[in-house]
Amino acid sequence: MKSAASLLSVFFLLTLWPQTAVTQSQQKAEELAQKSAESWLALTDSGKYAESWDQASAAFKAAVSRAKWIDQLTSVRSPLGKVVSRKLTAAEYKNSPPNAPAGEYVIIQYATSFENRNDSVETVSLMLDKDDQWRAAGYFIK
Repeated sequence: MKSAASLLSVFFLLTLWPQTAVTQSQQKAEELAQKSAESWLALTDSGKYAESWDQASAAFKAAVSRAKWIDQLTSVRSPLGKVVSRKLTAAEYKNSPPNAPAGEYVIIQYATSFENRNDSVETVSLMLDKDDQWRAAGYFIK
């Protein structure tokens, strides 16, 4: 009976351990990406749009020029005014999502209130870049 219990314990360990390791790895990725997102958003919040482009992923920089990013972000963010509040609502790890370059991503959403708009949802897509740093790969306000 004791050996059956030991065998059962080993079975559960072998079947559940890989799933637990993946989940912990994804949680760690989500936490690291969230820290990067918050640093990156601080740049956009303070109007440092050129610096936010500088800190973005290689894929992001390949998709949009620095000048175009500054123009786009200025036209979108300026009418909204300053950020009043921002609350994390979701962070989800994704491996090679559809319509994106292959890689590891964390999609983060915030419920954000601006001076001139109370009910916005900001989505920051972060990608694990070649230097193993989580960097912005996309940004949307809805």
